[in-house]
Amino acid sequence: MLISHIVERYHDTHRQDFPEAMALARKVEAAHVAEPECPRGLHDLLAVMFDDLESHQQREEQVLFPLILAGGSPMVRFPIARMMAEHLDVQEQLIRLRTLTHDYASPPEACDSWRALMRICRKLDADLREHMRLENEELFAPLLD
Repeated sequence: MLISHIVERYHDTHRQDFPEAMALARKVEAAHVAEPECPRGLHDLLAVMFDDLESHQQREEQVLFPLILAGGSPMVRFPIARMMAEHLDVQEQLIRLRTLTHDYASPPEACDSWRALMRICRKLDADLREHMRLENEELFAPLLD
């Protein structure tokens, strides 16, 4: 089922990837703060994104998904509308993430941690975009018709 795929592939993955990215961002920012390309503020952005995302995912898992699995109701439109509005907020956060990381590029002389940070940020971006697409287009859209 699509809901279990979303939870296992995306929700669980985000819960693993964000703490790793935040730890790498903290390390890179501390070690390279004097360098002009340093993604200053990246840890803080990732922390806000993760906090927002965790709250969003919990509401989906505890309220919306059980409602959908129970056959839905006319009231399902309201939590779906809220989730879709929050997806727009995530898209704005991803723009800030891409900007702060210079399109997920590390300078040629970057250390392994910096390179790993850019890889995981690129993965977070791709995963979040596909996650939102699946929910908006494949899970939510049919329920709004």
